[in-house]
Amino acid sequence: MKHLGDVCTIVNGGTPDTAVSEYWGGTHLWITPAEMGKRSSPYAGDTKRKITELGLRNSSATMLPINSVILSSRAPIGHLIINTLPMATNQGCKGLVPAANLQPKFLYYYLQSIVQLLDSMGSGATFKEISTGKLKQIRIPLAPRPEQRRLVGILDQAFAAIATAKANTKENLQNARALKQSAVHLMLSANTPSWTHTKIGKQIVLQRGFDITKVEQKPGSVPVVSSGGIKSYHSSAMAQAPGVVLGRKGTLGKVYYLETDFWPHDTTLWVKQFNGNDPKFVYHFLANLDVSGLDSGAANPALNRNQVHPIEIDWPPISDQKLIAQRLDSIDTQTQSLQSLYRRKLAALDELKKSLLHQAFSGNL
Repeated sequence: MKHLGDVCTIVNGGTPDTAVSEYWGGTHLWITPAEMGKRSSPYAGDTKRKITELGLRNSSATMLPINSVILSSRAPIGHLIINTLPMATNQGCKGLVPAANLQPKFLYYYLQSIVQLLDSMGSGATFKEISTGKLKQIRIPLAPRPEQRRLVGILDQAFAAIATAKANTKENLQNARALKQSAVHLMLSANTPSWTHTKIGKQIVLQRGFDITKVEQKPGSVPVVSSGGIKSYHSSAMAQAPGVVLGRKGTLGKVYYLETDFWPHDTTLWVKQFNGNDPKFVYHFLANLDVSGLDSGAANPALNRNQVHPIEIDWPPISDQKLIAQRLDSIDTQTQSLQSLYRRKLAALDELKKSLLHQAFSGNL
C-alpha cells in the first residue's frame, strides 16, 4: 500500500481571465469538470475550449504530460479521464501524473473504484472539494507492473463487454418506446368510413383548472393534479372521476388519467364534458396530441383551450373508441413491463462494474 502523494505528482489547474480575449482560442487543450462529465471514453485527445500560450503563462493552469489521470475535484468530485495529448485543466480538476511504477489506466480504474470515498472526503461551504493534501493521503494498492497490466487487461475486456450490453439494452429500451408510438399512431389514424371529420371542441370541452394555495389545502385523500402530476392531496374535489387532465402551463401537454375524484390545478386544462365519448380513449388521444406548436406563453410555456378546441381531427364512433382504448391500455402495460426490465438490466450492469472494480483492487480478480 502506498499513498498517492508517493506515486503521483498532483497538479492543480487554473483558468485564464475570461475577459482577456488574447488568452483564449489558442492551441493548448484545456478541460473542465462539466466537459469531462459528458465523455463516454476514458481517453481525451481534444477539448471544447483551448487557451493560448499567453493565457497559460498568465494563469495557474499547467500543461499535464500525456497519460496523466485527470480527476474532477469539485462540482462534482469523481469525473475521470486520461489525456492522450498535453492538456491543462481549470481549478476544478487535479492532474495526477503517475510515477514510472504506476500504469495510468491502473490508477484510472483505482480512482474509479473509490469515487464514493473521494466524494465523502470533500469539504466546503458552497460546494464540496477534495484538497490536494487529502488526495495525497489516499492509499493505493500498488501491484507490480505485470500485475497492473493483467488487471487492466481484464477490466478493459469486461468493461467493453458491459458497454456493448448497455448499448444494446438502451437500444431495446428505445425500440420499446418507438413500438408503442408506432402502434398508437396507427390506431389513432386508422380512419374508416365510420369515423367523423370534426373538431376537438365538438367532441370534448376543456376547462381551465382551479387555483389553490398550500395554505388553503386541508388534509385529505383527493389528488391535486398540476401540469407535473399529482402535487398534493386535499379534503375536497372539484371534478368527478373518471378524469383526464392536460398540462397547460409549465409541463405543457402532459396528460393524466384519474380514476378517483380530483382537483385540477390552475396549471392544467381538464375535460369538463366528454359528450358521450369514452374517457380512456380521450386520454390516449390527448396523450398523443402534439400541442408544442400551440404555446402562447411569453415567458413561460402556456396553453389555452381556445387553441385546442378548433383543431380538426378524425374521430371514431364509441364502439371503436372502447376497442382502441383497450388495445392501447394493453400496449401501455406491455411497454412499461419491458421498460422496467431494461432499466433493471442497466442498473445490474452498473453494479457489475462496481463489483469488478472492488474485486480487482482487493486481490480477488
